[in-house]
Amino acid sequence: MSQKNLKHHAFINRYLPFLIWGKSLNKESLMADFMAGLTGAVVVLPQGIAYALIAGLPPEYGLYTAIITPIIAALFGSSFHLISGPTAAISIVVFSVANNIANNSAIESGEFIGIVLTLTLLTGIIQYLFGLMRLGSLVNFISHTVIVGFTTGAALLIATSQFKYVLGVELASDNHFFASWWQLIQHLPETSFYTLSIALVTLVSIQLIKHFNPKLPAMLLGMIVGSLFTWLINGKEHGVPLVGELPNMIPQMSLPPLSFDLMTSLLPGAMAVAILGLVEALAIARAIGVRSGQRIEGDKEFMGQGLSNIIGSFFACYAGSGSFTRSGVNYDSGAKTPMAAIFAALLLILILLTIPQITEYLPLPVMAAAILLIAFNLVDITSIRHILTDKEESAILLVTFISTLTIALEFAIYFGVILSLILYLRRTSKPKIIELAPRSIEDNQNFRNVERFNLKTCPQIKTIRLDGSIYFASVDHIQDTISALKPEKGAHTHFVLVCSGVNFIDFAGKEMLVKEIERIERLGGRLVFCGFKNTLMDDLNGSGYLDLMTRENIYSDTSQAITSLMAELDHKRCDICTNRIFSVCPK
Repeated sequence: MSQKNLKHHAFINRYLPFLIWGKSLNKESLMADFMAGLTGAVVVLPQGIAYALIAGLPPEYGLYTAIITPIIAALFGSSFHLISGPTAAISIVVFSVANNIANNSAIESGEFIGIVLTLTLLTGIIQYLFGLMRLGSLVNFISHTVIVGFTTGAALLIATSQFKYVLGVELASDNHFFASWWQLIQHLPETSFYTLSIALVTLVSIQLIKHFNPKLPAMLLGMIVGSLFTWLINGKEHGVPLVGELPNMIPQMSLPPLSFDLMTSLLPGAMAVAILGLVEALAIARAIGVRSGQRIEGDKEFMGQGLSNIIGSFFACYAGSGSFTRSGVNYDSGAKTPMAAIFAALLLILILLTIPQITEYLPLPVMAAAILLIAFNLVDITSIRHILTDKEESAILLVTFISTLTIALEFAIYFGVILSLILYLRRTSKPKIIELAPRSIEDNQNFRNVERFNLKTCPQIKTIRLDGSIYFASVDHIQDTISALKPEKGAHTHFVLVCSGVNFIDFAGKEMLVKEIERIERLGGRLVFCGFKNTLMDDLNGSGYLDLMTRENIYSDTSQAITSLMAELDHKRCDICTNRIFSVCPK
């Protein structure tokens, strides 16, 4: 293939990937994708409605997001099996960000929806720019612990928001977490038997269906059971609120509000939604990719997610991301290409156009019960147990979790990320520095930890291994440790620094090493290095520091360094030494 054709192919693969996988479509793959899409449509129907309610939006907006977002993400993304659309974690953050900007009049007048659509547009632009600038690695700064802490807090917030529908009590909509629970406790005597029993029947039904036949759409069937139970006990006549009929229309194109003040106020929240959405989508795409054997291109996935939110904002969609549940169902249902996501969206359009009354008799307590289960499934109990075995990771988890409950959700993510980075820098700023010695005089290649193996050491040569990078945050610790090894009469005079565990040396680290070489030489000793990786040697050579450190101070291995230093030792001390741990020691 010529250079021109290669560039053309690379352009299409990056910006128009559907033109590549579209060529592989055939009757067999289309049939498999259609069946997977049919299953996906059944799964997303109750989820889309539930997530829209979490986001503070009318139920149809969840379905609009489940139509437009997955189509665009499938056409322009990287993964063959990732299904995008509304998700629980994104929904609660969208509500939090928009609710902080909107006032009660804005919510009542419908301006709240406009704020959400503008937030979605900004989120998509940020995500697309991240992909365009190949900044996919930025999401790696958000640790798994931060995500676990955030989703656990979000799950508790989501559950808290639904208890008023489960209990059938009236609560202020703008209450914070603790205020909401205080109000719930105060209103417990007013609990409606009808709403509580409907919610419990729905919960039990969903769990029983999952237990006896996990392949069935448990949430959808459980909601049907809950709706039938509501009809049997005349719930509507006893004040049980209903979701109501969906509008008999597909998403219509409209322009989100684009005032400068609104976009400026939404920008911090949009950044948080964008980053959380990218982390979610990329993690899910990679998890499914491990099973399918597909390699996921992070930057292209970012662009796909960004475009889905940009275009979605013009078609009444709120911010979406990858869904683990729907993506897993899609793969397990035999999907072959992204056409499965497109088929699921088209089937949803068919439902909206033909049977919009499907939610007319759907009780809010039924939806609340389904959302409670969704919230419970967000809590990763296994990961929490593992995290709690580490003090620093536990601190990150708790700070993120508590921040999620007490401050604006978008800032809770930032708190967790900042604490993660601080603790990372703190951990790497003090790399392990271990004294080494050979296991035996016959095996001078096999150096081990002196303290762990209780080994003898040479009175004149101290061999130490550095495990960690030499960079601005660790320079002081390394310099203090080496400085404490002062060449004094009767003590060590020569030092071998084993650098096989060093992966990176920045400018501050290089300067420090040069100064330590000069300092120890002024004191009558010598500092030499061994075990540098080839990449580090290339870096030192290219930056000119290899000559400043003097090439004679750098050796390929420990034995070579010690053999070279032997000629410089005080041989009178060698003559009376009883340790004689090196094979080159005088006999």
